[in-house]
Parts: sequence; C-alpha cells; structure tokens
Amino acid sequence: MGRKRVTIQDIADRTGYSKTAVSFAFNFPSRISKEAVERILETAREMDYIPDPMARNFSLGHHMAIGYLIPQSVSVTLENPYIQSVMRSIASVCEDHGYMLTIIPPLHSSIEEAVKSATVDGVIAMGLSMDRGMIDLLRSRGLRTVSIDGTGAEDLPSVSIDDAAAAREQMRTVLRLGHRRIAVISLPSAAYDGKRHGTLIERRLEGYREALSECSMGLPDILMIQTDATFSSGYEAVGRILEERGISCIVTMSDIVALGAWRALRGKGLRVPDDISIMGFDGIDDHASKELSTVIQSADDKGRISAEMLFSMIDGREEEGMSVKVPFSIREGRTMRVFDGY
Repeated sequence: MGRKRVTIQDIADRTGYSKTAVSFAFNFPSRISKEAVERILETAREMDYIPDPMARNFSLGHHMAIGYLIPQSVSVTLENPYIQSVMRSIASVCEDHGYMLTIIPPLHSSIEEAVKSATVDGVIAMGLSMDRGMIDLLRSRGLRTVSIDGTGAEDLPSVSIDDAAAAREQMRTVLRLGHRRIAVISLPSAAYDGKRHGTLIERRLEGYREALSECSMGLPDILMIQTDATFSSGYEAVGRILEERGISCIVTMSDIVALGAWRALRGKGLRVPDDISIMGFDGIDDHASKELSTVIQSADDKGRISAEMLFSMIDGREEEGMSVKVPFSIREGRTMRVFDGY
C-alpha cells in the first residue's frame, strides 16, 4: 500500500498554524507574516507535500488553462495539418503566460455538453457557428471567448480571413485558366454547421457564386462533394469525381484534402496538372504542399492573434466586438494549368 498523501491539515498540525494560514502560504503569502510563510514552506518540504492542483486552482478562482474548442473529434481534427499549426501557435502564447492548452472536442456529439464540463478560464473556438444560446452558455460560465473562422454575435471577438473574397479569388484563378468542368470538395456541414447562413462554408460558397457569375455560371454548374478535412477523404472523393466525365479541375476548401486527391489521381495513372488540375485552400507549410496551387492564409497569425486577444480579455482588457482580418494570397504552384480542351 502506498504512503498516505500529505495534506494541508497535516502541515497545520505539525506547525501549529491554521489550515487557512497554510493555504495562504502557498497561494497568498502576503496575507501572513514572512516568518509564518518560511516555517510552513519548510515543513511542507520536510513532509514531501505535493499541492493538489485542482484544490489550488479552486482557491485561486481559475484553472490556468485555455480551451481549444473544436468541431469534430480529436482524431479527425488533428489529421489536418492546418488545424495543428493554429493550435501550435495558440499553445506557444499559452506557454508564455504560464497556461496549459486543453483540447475540447464535442462531448457525446454535443458542443454544449463539452462547454459545460470544461475546466478552463477561456475558450478559443475553431470554425464553429456560435449561436446566441452557445454564447450565453459561455458567458454564464464566465468563459471569455474568441472565435477563429466561425460566426456569432457581433460582440464576439473573432479572427479570420475574408473567406468570401478568398474563395472568389480561388475560383477566379481556376476560371481564368479556362476551366469550366469543375469539382468542388467542400468542408463537412456537420462540423462547421454549414446549413446556417453566414458560416465558413456559406461564406466560401458565396465567393464561388460571385466568381462563377462573371462567366455566366452558377453553383449548379459544378460538382459539389462534402467530406471531412482529411487526406483519406480527399483520396476517396476522387472516385466520385472521376465518375463525372470531363472534370478538368478539382477545387478544395482544404489543402490536406487536395493532397489526398492528388495522391489518388497519381494512383490511377493520371497526371496533375496535365490531366486534371488541383486548387487547394490553406497554405499548409510542408514539403509536399509547397508545390500545390492554393489560397495561403497564416495559421500562425490566426493562432497567435486569437490567443493574445483572449489573454487580454482574461486580464480585464475588453475586446468585445473586435474583429481581426488576417491577409490571404494566391499561390500559383505547379498543380494548375491552362485548360485548352482534351
């Protein structure tokens, strides 16, 4: 049997001070005398006392942790290198402030249940549609919140790119090169609540509509497929796309999906871009993706800015209604070509 855990009551009994005084020595040393603090801490070392972090955080009124609220399971979400990069940047800012980063996926398929159970001091929500009910829940729990790539009330601080403008330029690039038989691999509506007006998916579709209208086309004129933002999903979508004869370009809302599609096309003996062009969206930073024609948006900037905004709010400097737009650009890689017919 293991040794009994030393408690603050044990230290109080040994030193003759009250439990409150012992707690103050660890959490609020200025409230008791210097001699008392030294005596209590010395006794704690002698007794190999290890503070209970949950109890300490409760006494301090905070958890020293930030929540990263994601729309899907951890296993699916972290298959996307872009999401990993955002999270890495948030974690760096958390470390600078002495905080932990806690990933919060849906609990029993419910974002609301996950929020109710989260032991954090603030939340960065990734790609979520934040309705008034969700925002009220977060505020009732006293959780400061910043949204990345999501939607919500006007007073909810947010960080994003102009998704409609970025998607418009992405599709314009495709159309300018002569492509008219186009397949779009979208993000999953279940993850990003794409059935609600103004969400990430809807903003990008609006950009596509605007670009297509300039060529007297519309969304019904292109093939639309929804998948998870994973390599395997992009790979599998190619089978559906090749069932439609004459598709000359695949447009995706995620680079990792584009890379999966590229691999599948190679496996079927098709050349990119000679046989089919591919246009991605994200600008993930690894060796393979640097050859991909894509929309570049900075994951590092999104993560860093959102985390800095959140800590500003936690420190009492309000950021209500603040909306930061991160720049985007188009990279002309080697996966697009001028289409002049087969």
